[in-house]
Amino acid sequence: MCLSTIKINEIFYSIQGESTHAGRPCIFIRTSGCKLRCSWCDTKYSYSEGDEYTFDALLDHIDQYDCKLVELTGGEPLEQSSSYALLEVLLQRGYEVLLETGGHCSLEKVPSGVKKIVDIKCPASLMHKTVLWDNLRYIDSNDELKFVIQDRADFDWAIEVIEKYSLKGKCCLLFSAVFEVLPRATLAKWICEEAPFVRFQMQFHKVIWDSNLRGV
Repeated sequence: MCLSTIKINEIFYSIQGESTHAGRPCIFIRTSGCKLRCSWCDTKYSYSEGDEYTFDALLDHIDQYDCKLVELTGGEPLEQSSSYALLEVLLQRGYEVLLETGGHCSLEKVPSGVKKIVDIKCPASLMHKTVLWDNLRYIDSNDELKFVIQDRADFDWAIEVIEKYSLKGKCCLLFSAVFEVLPRATLAKWICEEAPFVRFQMQFHKVIWDSNLRGV
């Protein structure tokens, strides 16, 4: 029996819309709470909404799905100290575990075996000064760094970061366009012409379903 608790905004089963795992069925555990206020945030409802779950109740809930891929997302999962223990429990239960994190909380205690997807905040997010650069020490080839690009200034900034921290070949580098702000074709063109070492990504769940629909 595990009586540890965590505040959860929502739990749902859907198609993974982002990262190199896009297209795979996945169980999403969205935690509550985030100190950041990104200009383009599409999950503002997770800032405070949520309920306390014991780990046992949470595990019982996700056991209903015939799926072994699970992602802990938010909000910001690592703002809750119990998230580290939950990640370990999920690994012990035989799940393939993804962690989506905003990059301002330390990755030092994230269990090995968890695949980290770290959002490096670009200037147009207004949160770029929150990036904890020391986290790059804890990134390996199983992890992914995501840059959400709003404009040309963001793109150039992201390229400078990749060069400054020698990130080419360190892990998968993902560039995505801010939804309905930067045309996806424009970002794709920039990548092809100037950054063939990164991977273009888009939010497939916003293409499959209504972009405002929750729980998908």
